[in-house]
Amino acid sequence: MSKNWRSKLITAGVTRSPNRSMLRAVGFKDGDFDKPIVGVANGHSNMNPCNAGIQPLIDQAMRALEKVGAKPQVFGVPTVTDGIGMGTEGMKYSLVSREVIADAIETAVNGQMMDGALVVGGCDKNMPAGMMALARINIPSIYVYGGTIKPGTWKGKDLTIASVFESVGQYSTGNLAEEDFQGIEKNALPTFGSCGGMFTANTMSTSFEALGMSLLGSGTMAAPDQEKADSSYTSAEILYRAIKNDLRPRDIITRKSIENAITVVMATGGSTNAILHYLAIASAAEVEWTIDDFERIRLKVPVICDLKPSGKYVATDLHQAGGIPQVIKTLLENGLIHGDCVTITGKTLEEELIDISPNPREDQDVIRQWANPMYEKGHLAILKGNLSPEGCVAKISGLKKPVIKGPARVFDSEPEAMEAIISKEIVAGDVVVIRYEGPKGGPGMQEMLSPTSALIGQGLGASVGLITDGRFSGASWGMVVGHVAPEAFVGGAIALIEEGDLITIDAHKLLIELHVSSDQLDERRSRWTPPVAKYQKGLLAKYTKLVSTASKGAVTDSFGD
Repeated sequence: MSKNWRSKLITAGVTRSPNRSMLRAVGFKDGDFDKPIVGVANGHSNMNPCNAGIQPLIDQAMRALEKVGAKPQVFGVPTVTDGIGMGTEGMKYSLVSREVIADAIETAVNGQMMDGALVVGGCDKNMPAGMMALARINIPSIYVYGGTIKPGTWKGKDLTIASVFESVGQYSTGNLAEEDFQGIEKNALPTFGSCGGMFTANTMSTSFEALGMSLLGSGTMAAPDQEKADSSYTSAEILYRAIKNDLRPRDIITRKSIENAITVVMATGGSTNAILHYLAIASAAEVEWTIDDFERIRLKVPVICDLKPSGKYVATDLHQAGGIPQVIKTLLENGLIHGDCVTITGKTLEEELIDISPNPREDQDVIRQWANPMYEKGHLAILKGNLSPEGCVAKISGLKKPVIKGPARVFDSEPEAMEAIISKEIVAGDVVVIRYEGPKGGPGMQEMLSPTSALIGQGLGASVGLITDGRFSGASWGMVVGHVAPEAFVGGAIALIEEGDLITIDAHKLLIELHVSSDQLDERRSRWTPPVAKYQKGLLAKYTKLVSTASKGAVTDSFGD
């Protein structure tokens, strides 16, 4: 019986209860009532390849928990898929689903007063949502990643989901034959698993290793491989030990362990979404953490992994090269990791890495040697200026010159911008502005993978700037700046930009500036009319009312900030 449940029954003077009878109906026997009850959050779904391979991992975890002496209770959690919803009205539910999933896990685990939790998820928002829930409920817990997809191939070239989006831009400019356009679409995703580059899902799974809440080495395993199922079994065994030792998420998720996680995000060239998600995870764990902390870490951490979207390799290549344990050990050897942070195993990170070489193998170049990084500093820069006083996020990997000054091309939605890009109305030197796509304005901060991929496909990735109060996919790269805050919906400066205004994006100076005087901006603001919320009923209406600014993680449970 759950310790929490037992204590409540004893307090109430209950020794025999209908609760026991209800549990007998789902398989409990006499001895089971004294076992720890473990909630198993099941993200399985055939709605997308990211989650379609999860059920075998759930089955393995359930077997392990039964074997070691726990009583697992499985429950489902929802998911939506960015890659399918991208560019449609459905995409508005993507970031919103993070809150829904976190709330669903919290509801099931706390509602049944469980002793431990094991979460299995695969798609982008499954990852931060699960960790947010575990940090909130703070009972012994572990995260099991559903696994990455294996790369597709077409005419000898490795493919990811980004290849498909980029092919749209190539095809629209006549630089890609119909045969290749179809071939890429049909062959890009050959197995179950999450998008294969260092996109959002793999960014979060690998950072969870460094955070200490997932088993080392598990974040880059391929979904179809036996080792992925084996790691789920082992994760359940480790969780049982954590329950016995009362090792809880907030013992593991600390300011120092979040620094470790973000250090790995920077070193691997991870997704801009990690910034939004770790602000939310820190908030859930009640750890002091601000948007400026990311910049502090970026300045001292080099990018040492050559990974897509701007690099050559995918997550399975990283796994074969030594995976995140090798990355962390290299960072630890060079003084950038807190090795004394405890992990879900009960050991410190340094103890877990004792048998890993301090230097990457010489026979691979996925993980670069320390003296030969991809970039001297991290790739996710926090820019500020009159256009975004709260801060915004620039992804500068793959760019030789992360500076642009050009005229604004202003669009009040992603579809409007996409139409202009496909119609070839955007030229080198332009700065595309996509606004009213923020947390409240979208609502839900749609990802701009379609516009960024189309620009790259047209050969404009490095010569056109794109700024938005929305988000970017982990598969996006180029001169892109997202999470501009305050957002347009609440009257941020991005709402006051007019067509042709000069804008500077300068990652060297950490500057994003609208070249319009304060007096002019004040005059424009006096003419600006707050928009009516796009949704008046249902989930999106509730989200619009509750969601915070992006610079604080776009969370929905922070009412005093």
